[in-house]
Amino acid sequence: MQSIDAGLLKKCFIAGAKNLEANKEYINELNVFPVPDGDTGTNMTMTIMSAARAVAELSDPTMDNVCKAISSGSLRGARGNSGVILSQLLRGFCKVMKENPEADANVLSQAFLRASETAYKAVMKPKEGTILTVARGMAEKMQELVSETTDIEELLKLTIEYGDETLKKTPELLPVLKEAGVVDSGGQGLMTALKGALSVICGQDIDLALSDADGQMIGQGALGSVPGERRPISTDDIKFGYCTEFIVNLEKPLSDEEIASFKGFLESIGDSIVCVADDDMVKVHVHTNHPGQAFEKGLEFGSLSRMKVDNMREEHEEKLIKDASKIAAMEKLREGDEALLAKPKKQPHKENAFITVCAGKGLAEIFEGLGANYVIEGGQTMNPSTEDMLNAIELVDADNVFILPNNKNIILAAEQAAKINTDVSIHVIPTKTIPQGITALINYCDGVPAEENAEAMTESLSTVKSGQVTYAVRNTSVDGREIREGDIMGIGDTGILAVGQILNQTTLEMLRKMTDEDSELITVYFGEDVKEADAEVLCDDIRKAFPHLEVELQEGGQPIYYYIVSVE
Repeated sequence: MQSIDAGLLKKCFIAGAKNLEANKEYINELNVFPVPDGDTGTNMTMTIMSAARAVAELSDPTMDNVCKAISSGSLRGARGNSGVILSQLLRGFCKVMKENPEADANVLSQAFLRASETAYKAVMKPKEGTILTVARGMAEKMQELVSETTDIEELLKLTIEYGDETLKKTPELLPVLKEAGVVDSGGQGLMTALKGALSVICGQDIDLALSDADGQMIGQGALGSVPGERRPISTDDIKFGYCTEFIVNLEKPLSDEEIASFKGFLESIGDSIVCVADDDMVKVHVHTNHPGQAFEKGLEFGSLSRMKVDNMREEHEEKLIKDASKIAAMEKLREGDEALLAKPKKQPHKENAFITVCAGKGLAEIFEGLGANYVIEGGQTMNPSTEDMLNAIELVDADNVFILPNNKNIILAAEQAAKINTDVSIHVIPTKTIPQGITALINYCDGVPAEENAEAMTESLSTVKSGQVTYAVRNTSVDGREIREGDIMGIGDTGILAVGQILNQTTLEMLRKMTDEDSELITVYFGEDVKEADAEVLCDDIRKAFPHLEVELQEGGQPIYYYIVSVE
């Protein structure tokens, strides 16, 4: 095999995505901390499947449209640090591949190199012993091999073998991996995807069928509806009747003025507008009474694809519901809780807006009480995507948007959204915990310029210490501590602070390491698995142990963590 064409690249990419999906739980288990939120495999899978579904829909693949689908789909679907880095690897890879109708060994080697370079640039402080190391190792090895062989199958086999060797060495580069006895989970995810792609190159018979989020087979039409109750959709409040979506494949990048003009036109014919521009495409969503006018305007800038128009005034059959969450949602709808399934509406325009991420009804209410305009449900195990961030930015409709990720694994996705949407001044405050997010919001000051507020909010993060209490899901060793499955762990800003078998005792031990002579206030947020009465008992114990400190109790409702604690 001397080259890869678009059709083969499409098959390889889908096979790689499916192999990653099939092995995501194994990759999740490689998480260094034995907490029940090891989600590297899940994040990488959701990122790559977002792109794979876009690729699967291409009936006439060309190198250009396959690469656009991979790059754009992974960029907007990126979740968590591992997902964002994977999206950057794919973006760099596609920048080289799309310039060639077919890719020979030399082009492939350049694409691997560009992938590694792009991913390294995307991370502010690259750390060796991670997916970045594995990607760079393979890129450098392929540069050597391309002078020895032009056979694609041989080139990829040797490169992937070297990638496995590099992955095995990651514990030597990151002591925390060595202590836990695991290799880097992101690197393992990358190798898993590449081996799936290689299986196609080697001629293996791979099932490449994909389904969308609703279980419909992509490219094969609807599977049919299920008999059931028909519910008319109220049309009283529908001013614009057609939900119109399409992508403009740009002939040339648009200037800021052209993008502003395009948005202005869409606003003149409808509402609920999303208009996100990338280097070579624009994604458009608008509710309008004249879909044809939106299409005609888009054609001024390039060709159109993925055009979709839905009549929002029509009654329609309920979609097939398979997963439990959707069944629960439908039950609530029948009970009259229509707000649960209602799409959020665009908010009135404002100067400043705040987007925050959290899981738990109580925490959401706290953030809203402090002025958050939009709460994205997520956090541990549920990292929101770049697309989720972009949608939230559109909905809050402000000149300045402050994003509080409240989790170190969400910061990169927020920063990626800020790079994509250049029409709004977006400030990502690098909050890594819920207490940091609350502190940042409290330190916002009305009447102060956005830049100054962003600096003050960021500086305020150093005034609060955060602790989280959860349980171990496996036996391991971290920070010199032997941890057994089922142990209670108290995790602070710098690592595991306490390990024990009794919840309250472990929480108190964690707090002893978080407090000092300058501490004044301890706030406890209890999770969904904790009764308020039990949380009150813990607070009484804390008051006895720290009589000089004020103690507050709040209902957080968060999953996974029994308690989230802040010390100020």
